[in-house]
Amino acid sequence: MKIHESAENYLETILVLNQNSASVRSIDIANELDFTKPSVSVAMKNLRAEGLIEIDSEGYIKLTESGKKIAESIYERHILISDWLIYLGVDKKTAVTDACKMEHDISEQSFIAIKKHIENWKKDIYKLKA
Repeated sequence: MKIHESAENYLETILVLNQNSASVRSIDIANELDFTKPSVSVAMKNLRAEGLIEIDSEGYIKLTESGKKIAESIYERHILISDWLIYLGVDKKTAVTDACKMEHDISEQSFIAIKKHIENWKKDIYKLKA
């Protein structure tokens, strides 16, 4: 399922917030992304309609399995790309900003190739240190 970049950002934000707290509400997302509560509410309504999140009677937001899968994929891309850029000498703030842009547009094929290259490089470095 192909979803919009903004939806991917919301799902990733829910995932990250949920790592730091057992419960996530719309206000937490609004604060994290510096968005208005009404715009987050509209986005949550759309994500719920797509079956990517569930919202309980108290307003707590939980990723569905499909929402979690998308969020984890985007987050993995974000972490790998930002770490890679930092390793290449890009300052952290720029690397994180650029990773946020790249994580949505890079093809699956290119991402897998970069990931494989980094994994092989790490293995080679480990062998040299051993």
